[in-house]
Amino acid sequence: MMRAAVLCAPRQIEVRAVAAAQAGPRDVLLRPVAVGICGTDMHIWSGDANYNIGADGRAVPLEQAAQVLGHEIVAEVLELPAQGSGGPMAHTAAPSAGAAASLRVGQRVVLDQGLNCHSQGRAPVCSYCSSGHSHHCAHYCEHGITGLPGGFAERIAVPWMNVLPLPDGLAVEHAACTEPLACVLHACDVLLRARDARFAFGDRVQTIAICGGGTAGQMFVQVLRQVLGFRGRLLLSDPSPLKRGLASTHGAEALDASAAPFDALVRAATGGHGAELVIEASGSGGAFTQLAGALRRQGTVLLYAHGHGGAPLSALNGLHWLEPTLLLPNGASGALDADGRPLLYARALQALESGAVRVDGLISRKLHGLEQVAAALEVPMGSDEIKRVVML
Repeated sequence: MMRAAVLCAPRQIEVRAVAAAQAGPRDVLLRPVAVGICGTDMHIWSGDANYNIGADGRAVPLEQAAQVLGHEIVAEVLELPAQGSGGPMAHTAAPSAGAAASLRVGQRVVLDQGLNCHSQGRAPVCSYCSSGHSHHCAHYCEHGITGLPGGFAERIAVPWMNVLPLPDGLAVEHAACTEPLACVLHACDVLLRARDARFAFGDRVQTIAICGGGTAGQMFVQVLRQVLGFRGRLLLSDPSPLKRGLASTHGAEALDASAAPFDALVRAATGGHGAELVIEASGSGGAFTQLAGALRRQGTVLLYAHGHGGAPLSALNGLHWLEPTLLLPNGASGALDADGRPLLYARALQALESGAVRVDGLISRKLHGLEQVAAALEVPMGSDEIKRVVML
């Protein structure tokens, strides 16, 4: 047995004994040491979302199948899979000698919580995995999100392909930001692939407006400025002075969302023209209704956040008349290297290690122990806190 923080019902976390994680022949057994709190965790915890879908296509109630949350995971290697039974992309058990050499017992690692055909050893692989889009795997599932146990536990077992070593000197609480940064990088990849006559990044896009200064909004500012080199106007709207101040230090013009709605702020800042690109990173239903007013005709809307509760379907009417490009990127899994390991997570780790993206200012609070998981989830999403990390 092992201890875990278990979500038994909406807003009800219990630290209890559960069956110990068991590593299969493809798996690495890990001890979580730092787990970030994500908006997705809070949606599940509050009962506003449930991604554990049963065979009938319906969500399985928490009272019927309790969940262990936590998908932004840094861990220590306890056990490695046996070597010698197959190549890295073969549908057998063990990593190649080169891949195995990068992992050792006692090492700190970050993991991709999403499982696909390659990491699960399925043969033949589905059409998504065979075409390089494994984040849409027909058999996709996620630790800490879709019912598989997450990182708020003493042990977790995941396929070796999903594990990447931490660079020397990278603090574990900073490494816990790898997953959300990988998601933002994927969103920007989707954005750049969407170029057409109406959208030319760095050319016709003179103004980008970001709604929301939480973890995602702050990361978008840094990725756009420091990774992609965007030199146009970059607006970020949030009611929190702390979040606005942090965005300003990384090159954004901060707009006070406590003074006026998002669309009014953007129109005022752009002389009534609106932004060519609007990024929705707040998850607020009220913000969703303001997207049309902030966007130029034939502009692009990148819907990054989800959980827009209370937003009426009529909110789409205003967008419809603008003939926009709508982008809805999802997650960070997929894009695998030759060993089947997650390239987006590797890119995120490199950005953190190099300092291209700094997350020290994003981490508002560190909590310690499984007993603090409930407290970490109970903080209102609209507070001044940006990122909370539970140290285990």
